[in-house]
Amino acid sequence: MKPRLSIGLIGHGFMGRAHSHALHDLEFFFDPGVAVVRKTLCGIGDDVAGTAARYGWQGWTNSWEEVIADPEIDAVSICTPGDAHREIAVAAAQAGKHVLCEKPLANSLAEALDMYEAARSAAVKHVVNFNYRKLPAVALARRFLQQGRLGEVRFFRATYFQDWALSPDVPFLWRFDKAKAGAGSMADNGSHIIDLARWLVGEFAEVAGTAEITVKERRSVEDGAIRPVTTDDTAAFLARFENGAIGLFATNRTSAGHKNALVFEVTGARGALVFDLERLNELQVYFYDEAPERQGFRTIMVTDPSHPYISRWWPPGHVIGWEHGFVHQYYEFVKAIAEDATPSPTFYDGMKAQAVLEAIETAWRGKRWAPVPDTEA
Repeated sequence: MKPRLSIGLIGHGFMGRAHSHALHDLEFFFDPGVAVVRKTLCGIGDDVAGTAARYGWQGWTNSWEEVIADPEIDAVSICTPGDAHREIAVAAAQAGKHVLCEKPLANSLAEALDMYEAARSAAVKHVVNFNYRKLPAVALARRFLQQGRLGEVRFFRATYFQDWALSPDVPFLWRFDKAKAGAGSMADNGSHIIDLARWLVGEFAEVAGTAEITVKERRSVEDGAIRPVTTDDTAAFLARFENGAIGLFATNRTSAGHKNALVFEVTGARGALVFDLERLNELQVYFYDEAPERQGFRTIMVTDPSHPYISRWWPPGHVIGWEHGFVHQYYEFVKAIAEDATPSPTFYDGMKAQAVLEAIETAWRGKRWAPVPDTEA
């Protein structure tokens, strides 16, 4: 019989559903080396008990402290707003629990440093959920870069556009409150493309950027009051990487017609590749060293068993979806616990992304280029 690994999930909203689904499907398709037990779901509100039953959790609570204190729980997943990440993650690590935390890791670089140091000092496994790394097409892009197929990387372009906040009638949510969310579109969505840039290209050296709150006020659902929005709707920045490459980034949650449009392009001396999250089973590639009659972008359907993770799913051509990146992330996290290995991306990666976010805000407010803070000490 396999050893058991009991998990507590803190946060039962949209992300709580995505994480619960991933844990439900994990052992249908992968063997992480342990039997995963969905022990306790934690959330705020009257619907937690029903949600826990529907999502297949053994129990529920309104207290995250109760999850941390439970001696039967081995690992904790954090799906709360950003203002709670540090307190919960540090407490979990100090209690000897392995931790997976939603992105962005924290609301500030100082908080991210605290979380990384706590997890490292406690010698627990720690993961930040930059789950787009775990999509097969993105993993294939990294494989091509590691093989040198694109040559020296010279340029990276990434955008992440959505339109869920386009209407001024969208009510005031926690994502519009800087005290809870830390920042707006650049932290929420931009943290993903910042992480992908680090993973695919390398470390950032300096940035210059700007941001704007396009819908200044929204009405509160709770009391009907008009509240000021304190997080950006639109942001953009330029970057210089330590290896000399240049980067161009933009995020927008009021971009009409875009639902979940994360797009990146990597341009090298010998080729290029393009990925679009709304067509996540595809990777566009161009290799300059091919014969002239075959040159030009072509689309690889990333559904073959030779592609990352795909051998565990369906026959070639049977596509996977957005939710599968969560399954792959949990597989890597749980397998690392079972094998006493290092998972990825870790809190270190979350901290490095937070350093870039902090530099962007410094550059924006100072209207200048800003170096990315040194986090190696």
